[in-house]
Amino acid sequence: MAEEPAGRPWADLPRELADHMRPHLDEVADDMIHEIQTRVREYDRPGDGSYSGTLRLAVERVLHYFVERVADPANEPTTCNDFFRAIGRGEAGEGRSLDAVQAAMRVGGMIAWRRMAEGAATLDVGPRTLGAVGEALMLFQDELAAAAAEGYAQAKAAVAGEMQRRRRRLLDLLFADPPAAPEAIADLAAAAHWPVPRTVAAVALGRQESRPPAFPPDILADLTRRTPSLIIPDPDGPGRAKLVDRALAGTLAVIGPTVPVAEAARSIQWARKTLGLVRRGVIEQDSGVIRSVEHMSTLILFQDEDLITSLADLRLAPLSHLRPSQQDRLAETLLAWLQSGRNANEVAMRLHVHPQTVRYRLRQLEELFGDQLLDPDLRFDLEIVLRARALLADRPDEILSSPGEAVGDTGEIVTFRRT
Repeated sequence: MAEEPAGRPWADLPRELADHMRPHLDEVADDMIHEIQTRVREYDRPGDGSYSGTLRLAVERVLHYFVERVADPANEPTTCNDFFRAIGRGEAGEGRSLDAVQAAMRVGGMIAWRRMAEGAATLDVGPRTLGAVGEALMLFQDELAAAAAEGYAQAKAAVAGEMQRRRRRLLDLLFADPPAAPEAIADLAAAAHWPVPRTVAAVALGRQESRPPAFPPDILADLTRRTPSLIIPDPDGPGRAKLVDRALAGTLAVIGPTVPVAEAARSIQWARKTLGLVRRGVIEQDSGVIRSVEHMSTLILFQDEDLITSLADLRLAPLSHLRPSQQDRLAETLLAWLQSGRNANEVAMRLHVHPQTVRYRLRQLEELFGDQLLDPDLRFDLEIVLRARALLADRPDEILSSPGEAVGDTGEIVTFRRT
């Protein structure tokens, strides 16, 4: 299809039409306002003089601008479009849709076309000119509708941006340590349109390369943080666990323990620590959401890695003179023996080796550790350090790097040495 010539249909309109239209503008405005108030319920406000005045102002501006554009097709629609952008912003600010504005524009356009058609018969206007008038009227109506929609979208985006900023500030306040005052949380929650729940759970997310997930509106989210974070209200409520799992599907996500609102900082701290251990391979990452409460013993074990390293140096000293491969075999056997109630046959089944091999290794361990294996307190210490050693067995050189914020933002290097 060939493109329309520049300036059409305005350039096809006789300039003198504007002179015929001007004397009738007030009368046409009255007809349009009456019809709009009759057909569009939102504009029927008999007791609201300011609203009626705004409606009259809008109708008169539209009519005068249309006539002036007929008189001069080069007349730019900037002023009138700005006016309708302001109308769109106003509707958004009042929490209304653009349905009423668009309905009013359709009614106004219908009345304008009716009056123009009547005037065309009086002036003996030909079909080609009358068609150009109708096309110009429709294009003009489209321009104003687009301007109103643009203003509406701008206002909605501004409101959404401000609401998002409030919710991010609320997230900061909930994660504050020491906790913020309940009154401060309540005030900001009200401004952010977030009903304060009885309990919450914090979520630490791994950074995603793909499109970020969408969350239900009652979940506070800030994906711009160093560790992207969420707050889930009432996480233990009916159906909440399934809802959260669906929202976080395909995302590396760790949910902290459920706590009162005032203790949200504790929940995010545990979620971040768990996430750090997942990233290091200490806690296995499966296909689902990871919950800190299912890994509390591991979290306790790695709460102070300097301390666990020192205890390992002390309790595993008898293995220190052996080759690394020997250390690994004997440490694995000793842990299995402690976990199985010191039953050699069960150790053999756990390790998938012959019972005779297990007994040989146990004799070696008895020679190395002596009476230490008879002391329940020392056996408890050994199981602690051997569990930690087993969790870290796949890390090269047994060197642990603290994962930044996920553990404490210290950047320290902690070593868990072979004994």
